[in-house]
Amino acid sequence: QVQLVESGGGSVQAEDSLRLSCAASGMPIRYYVMGWFRQAPGKEREFVAAIDWDGVRTIYADFVKGRFTISRDNAKNTVYLQMSSLKPEDTAVYYCARGRTLSPVVGEYHYWGQGTQVAVSS
Repeated sequence: QVQLVESGGGSVQAEDSLRLSCAASGMPIRYYVMGWFRQAPGKEREFVAAIDWDGVRTIYADFVKGRFTISRDNAKNTVYLQMSSLKPEDTAVYYCARGRTLSPVVGEYHYWGQGTQVAVSS
């Protein structure tokens, strides 16, 4: 059974940093693109970042460029999202997902985790 479990969320102040982790089980992530998405209350789920199978290529949403970094450790079957200079508008539930291609399109991703809450106060 494929499972993705996010962790590392929490409540922080603006300009703080957080590191999210996504641990996979039931599948080796080394064969797949992995992505991070987020969903704020009342809003649609949106793309944050994605990384290809060997970590060579990454893509980011414009609103996180220079602040967030996606990485992966295939040996640990885990994907990370390092978030810095957090802003109140980054408040959302953050999800990781397994994808077929390196894409910002939600529909290109399957097998989603349950999410981890990030709350940023000013």
